[in-house]
Amino acid sequence: MRLLRVGDPGAEVPAVLDDAGQVRDLRPVTSEINGDFLAGGGVARVRDALTGLPELDVTGMRIGAPVARPGALVCIGLNYSDHAAETAAEPPGEPVVFMKNTNTVVGPNDTVLVPRESVKTDYEVELAVVLGATARYLESPQDAAAVIAGYAISNDVSEREFQIERGGQWTKGKSCETFNPLGPWLVTADEVGDPQALGLRLSVNGELRQDGNTKNMLFGVHHVIWYLSQFMVLEPGDVVNTGTPAGVALGVNDFGYLRAGDTVELGIDRLGVQRQRIGQA
Repeated sequence: MRLLRVGDPGAEVPAVLDDAGQVRDLRPVTSEINGDFLAGGGVARVRDALTGLPELDVTGMRIGAPVARPGALVCIGLNYSDHAAETAAEPPGEPVVFMKNTNTVVGPNDTVLVPRESVKTDYEVELAVVLGATARYLESPQDAAAVIAGYAISNDVSEREFQIERGGQWTKGKSCETFNPLGPWLVTADEVGDPQALGLRLSVNGELRQDGNTKNMLFGVHHVIWYLSQFMVLEPGDVVNTGTPAGVALGVNDFGYLRAGDTVELGIDRLGVQRQRIGQA
C-alpha cells in the first residue's frame, strides 16, 4: 500500500492510494500516520477497511511527508562504492552513522531553502527506511525485515562547507531547515519487495546527475537496521536514510551546487517521484 499525508503543514490529512490510483481518506481508521499507528497494527487495519474508505479529492492539495515527524532521523554516509570513490574517501569497514535534525523533514515537493551564507548546498537521492516496530539488539540482519514498515524517497540535502570545512561536523551540514524532503508515499515493505533491487535517480534543471541502484550499497538495508540496533534503539516511525550513489556536486565532476531558482527532480523505482524548487533562506 501507498500511505500519504495531504494538506497544509501541520494540518495534514492521512490518506491511502488504492490500486486503482484513487486517494482514500484514512480518518475513519486513524487521525495520523505516525509511530503509534505503525506499531499498533495500523497497516493491517487499513487493508481491512480499504474498499470502504471514502474517496478524497486532493486536487491542488499539498503532499506532506508520509509519516508525521519521526522521533529520530538516522543517516548512513558513504554507503555506495561509487560515491565513496568520487569523494576520494576509502570505503568504510562499518556503516558511517550520523544524525539529522527531525525538523528538516518536509513534503516531497516543498521548497528547499539554501541557507544564509551557503555556497555549497548539495543534493542526495536516498532510499529511506521507515520503522514499524522497535529495533533493539536484533540478533541478525535477517531479523530486520520484521521491524520495517516500508520505504520512501528521501533527499538528504547537505551543505558541504558547513559539513566538512566548518569543524567537520556532519550533522551541522545536514540539519538546515527543509533539508530532508520525504515522500510522496510510505510504500509498505510487501509492495516494494527486495530493497536491494531499486533504481534511483536525480536531475537538476533537467540534467541527470545521479543514476544508481540499491544493489550497489556497501551495506544493505537489513544489515544497516541490524547494525544500528546494536548502538541505539530505533522506534516505530523513525526514519533511516541509507546513503546516496555517485553524482553529487561534491564529487569530482563538473556539476554545480544548488542555487535559488533551480529545480530538483528525484525518483526511486516503485516509490514515486519528488520535485523541489530551490529557494533562499
